[in-house]
Amino acid sequence: MEGSQLSRVAVIGGGAIGGYLAAQAASAGHEVTLCVRNPFDRLVVKRDGAPREIPAAVVTEPDRLTAPFPWVFLTTKAQDTDGAAPWLERLAGPNTVVVVAQNGVAHEARVAPLAPGAAVLPALIYVAAERTAPGRVTHHVGDRIVVPDHPAGHRFRRLLEGSNAAIEADPDFVSAAWRKLFSNLVANPITALTLRRIGVMQEPDVIELGRAILTEAVAVARAEGANVAESDVQATLDLYPTYNPQGGSSMLYDRLAGRPLEHAYITGAVVDAATRKGIDVPVNRAILTLLRALDAGMRNAVQDG
Repeated sequence: MEGSQLSRVAVIGGGAIGGYLAAQAASAGHEVTLCVRNPFDRLVVKRDGAPREIPAAVVTEPDRLTAPFPWVFLTTKAQDTDGAAPWLERLAGPNTVVVVAQNGVAHEARVAPLAPGAAVLPALIYVAAERTAPGRVTHHVGDRIVVPDHPAGHRFRRLLEGSNAAIEADPDFVSAAWRKLFSNLVANPITALTLRRIGVMQEPDVIELGRAILTEAVAVARAEGANVAESDVQATLDLYPTYNPQGGSSMLYDRLAGRPLEHAYITGAVVDAATRKGIDVPVNRAILTLLRALDAGMRNAVQDG
């Protein structure tokens, strides 16, 4: 049941995007269950300065749920996908749509083996949101979600009718996924490495570094079959001045919170594809090396602490 009819929606992950999507599903009138590792009392999402408590059950153990659910939103970080396997095994069935709201590309290849028989729907989330505490999310800006132009994508759009989510079905999802990766490829690493907010993206030397990163990425994306061009480099750079300079990125928020970084699915996605295609990407390789070193240092600090 979709649209104006009640449906059960399970959201795996209680971070910023999980909280945002849970709020959208609840606004559309659906029964929402948050599937998390660590319990919290309630979900509160702040939007336009106004906090709103979201009617959602919070569950920490998969066997407490009656499965399958018709809708499962996978919102964990891409590197935590395998950790969601017990939830997917419990919740996904032959009539389930698993909406993969993660960064990177190749969403279906990453998730389909963990949800055999279910339909896997990748979703590109153009939302700036921040998890400020367990069960507390601040929505900064954006409601755009891009999905493939096929039946599951249209069903998802109907599911969230009545919410703030603005869902677009793109017939060239491969190109859309790479363009979304471009938007993460510069801001996420640079803010995380420098511990600076988005305003750093307006500094001339940082802009030129971003241009070099994106120029390499466009060549890789084209080799992977994406319909992108050099104009996408400037189009991506032109986005950053439109953002709140005090805003952050998901990778910056992860570093500040001491969480593992998502570099393998952002910069790593470009480097891996470049290796397969025999394309030289020295700038992205250098950025990936720095991110790996940073991530390892953070992990060691947690272990030593």
